Amino acid sequence: MFLQENRHIAHFDLDAFFVAVECKKNSKLVGKPVLVGGSSDRAVVAACSYETRKFGIHSAMPMKLAKRLCPEAIIIKGDMESYSQHSRDITNIIASKVPLFEKASIDEFYIDLTGMDKFFGCKKYTDELRMQIIKESGLSISYGLASNKLISKVATNEIKPNGQLEVPPGNEKPFLAPLRVNKIPGVGKETTRLLVQMGVETIHTLSQIPIEMLHNLLGKSGTELWKRANGIDDTPVVPYREQKSISTENTFHTDTTDMRFLETELIRMTESIGHQLREQNKLTGCITVKIRYSNFDTVTRQSAIPFTASDHLLIKRVKELFYKLYDKRLLVRLIGVRFTELVPGNYQINLFDDTQEMIRLYQAIDGIKMKYGVDYLTRGASAR
Repeated sequence: MFLQENRHIAHFDLDAFFVAVECKKNSKLVGKPVLVGGSSDRAVVAACSYETRKFGIHSAMPMKLAKRLCPEAIIIKGDMESYSQHSRDITNIIASKVPLFEKASIDEFYIDLTGMDKFFGCKKYTDELRMQIIKESGLSISYGLASNKLISKVATNEIKPNGQLEVPPGNEKPFLAPLRVNKIPGVGKETTRLLVQMGVETIHTLSQIPIEMLHNLLGKSGTELWKRANGIDDTPVVPYREQKSISTENTFHTDTTDMRFLETELIRMTESIGHQLREQNKLTGCITVKIRYSNFDTVTRQSAIPFTASDHLLIKRVKELFYKLYDKRLLVRLIGVRFTELVPGNYQINLFDDTQEMIRLYQAIDGIKMKYGVDYLTRGASAR
């Protein structure tokens, strides 16, 4: 039932990416406890150096608590534009060297090397690619190489920072066996607590539980958990395509030059597709604004931006592009907004200046929109 082909999948993960970029810009930060995020007590930790993790600090932790755990930590505001550019640079390196890869997040990649062992040797080729990225980017990167995405990711997590680990085909279960159950990607605190209460602490013990029992206990996720505990994962590497987009446009019943109306529409449209971004757990790295005039002339303007899915940042840039593009002498027939260069990610990583309250506000807004529809709750400026 669960046949697993002999694939070769590498998982690349940039070590403490945000912190590493800051250390590249300022060598005095190397080896120091560094926190990236807002400096106020109500802000959250967007990223942290390995030196801080021994104090129990992790991303998304309240900054106030992080400073209490490690008072000597150096707090850096964060520069999403710089992180986005470094991510693009590394994406370009990988795209130039491998036939098939998936950009799983701003700092994480899956690379399908299946078949390349006949010509180059997958381990040798992966080593050389890693060294090229380190040389050209100046950043540390770790990788795991295995027969599927699951094992390669776990291997990377086990060997970080600045390491490399190959799990040969057939060794998936022995590799996983001694690890704790929370090492399985997707196993959160609640599932871990439930399993530990049952006396299941290692992946080996979990793999011995009959699949039917886990299904009865956890439903469909129990079946998936059994497969993962046994090293089985047939998830494909999804080709990375920068042209993938989310967009919307509106043709008006009457051509207009009413700036208040046009701005209201821009805000409403941006909110709508911004919600779609967050719903799909994606970030955008490029915005395009489109205007069609009453004479059917159509103009567009685009701008690369730091990866984000936050409405207040997207709306600001959309309005800037519109006003640079708009010819006030002409009636407007249509306007459109498009987001491209989409990558998986969570909008929280961009909220360096925002508080936990802001993050919770976005979560609450999205929750209401998912339940009642995207137009149920809007900003006052977009109300019609």
